[in-house]
Amino acid sequence: MARSESEAFEAMLSHHRSLEEDLGGRVKALVDGVSGGAPFAPPAAELVAYFGSEILPHALAEEQSIYRAAARRPELSATVAEMEDEHRILITQAERIAQAATATEAVAAAGALSSLFAGHVAKENELILPKLLEDDHVDLTKLLEEMHQLLAHHEAPAAAAATSPDALGAIVPLLVRAADELANAEQGDLGCRLVASAWAVLRPERPELATRLTAALHRLVRKVTSEPVTLRGTKAAAGAEPPSLLDVRPLAPAQRHGAIFSSYVALAPGASFVLVNDHDPKPLQYQFEAEHAGEYTWEYLEGGPRVWRVRIGKASLRAQEDGETAEPDLDVRPLTHGNRHAVIFSTYAALGPGAGFVLVNDHDPRPLRYQFEAQHAGEYTWDYLEAGPAIWRVRIGRVASPAA
Repeated sequence: MARSESEAFEAMLSHHRSLEEDLGGRVKALVDGVSGGAPFAPPAAELVAYFGSEILPHALAEEQSIYRAAARRPELSATVAEMEDEHRILITQAERIAQAATATEAVAAAGALSSLFAGHVAKENELILPKLLEDDHVDLTKLLEEMHQLLAHHEAPAAAAATSPDALGAIVPLLVRAADELANAEQGDLGCRLVASAWAVLRPERPELATRLTAALHRLVRKVTSEPVTLRGTKAAAGAEPPSLLDVRPLAPAQRHGAIFSSYVALAPGASFVLVNDHDPKPLQYQFEAEHAGEYTWEYLEGGPRVWRVRIGKASLRAQEDGETAEPDLDVRPLTHGNRHAVIFSTYAALGPGAGFVLVNDHDPRPLRYQFEAQHAGEYTWDYLEAGPAIWRVRIGRVASPAA
């Protein structure tokens, strides 16, 4: 057994210890911060960003080098499959931290992530690496070099930024803080647009920072549920071909956005698919707005509480060239009943003369019409487009010239 292989073995063990310690330190920072009464979001975002920039690339590099070699040994093939499954579970746990609504949820998900990673590393150190070290047909030195090359390829886009103090890395927390302040000032929609725009810029070359912004976007979206939101994605054109179905629920959360954007890119102009998800994909719509404003269509077909169905399409070339946009839907079904009227009136107040929106509700909104009549008599329009029994759709508009 060559000394270089022993050194490669020890280098792999050492790197595993470093990853485990760094992850544990970030989990501890989250737990200690929450215990001290500090906001959970900043350390949670830092933990998710570390996972995306360090642990996930390492895991994927292992699958293409260490695991591939180990899978050739019959006694290790089942273990390798189990370890690969654990990588997907780790991704799911990181996504749960990113989407945590409370400190309790974030701490619980972080603890599960840390515990799972520790057990995962122990199995790799004790079950896989020693077997490869004793295998005369395996060269650990070459496998370690393969991993370094794979990781270098992952880090290459950020090389220029790494040669000097990471300005982008320092700016992202400031941007997230600014978005939080906007949300606290009842400008959460603007904050979401800001974060989504930054995500679109960073996604190709700085995926670890984009991951942090995705986490922030999921948190921010919860703050805009009572605000009027006017995104340009709208109802698909009549006569469009029946859409295909994209059910992302079986996928790990971290894999979902990639699958959705890949499906969108593959669409022909005028075509669409129906996204099926287990939560409201509003963060995804902000990302579509940042990358494809005026080019996509977005129509809620089902609004929870367990299943959301959204028809996502690519606008026809003519619509893109002419800048045509249909009036947006305001689907209030996902909202609590106590919040619905406030959102509707806020959305109406933001309309310009002659503009409108389509209210989507789960009951006849006749009581709302009496309120409109009391406050805006002669100034509004009201047209039933669909009248039950399960869904009501009403076009509410502001008249171009209010009656005297």
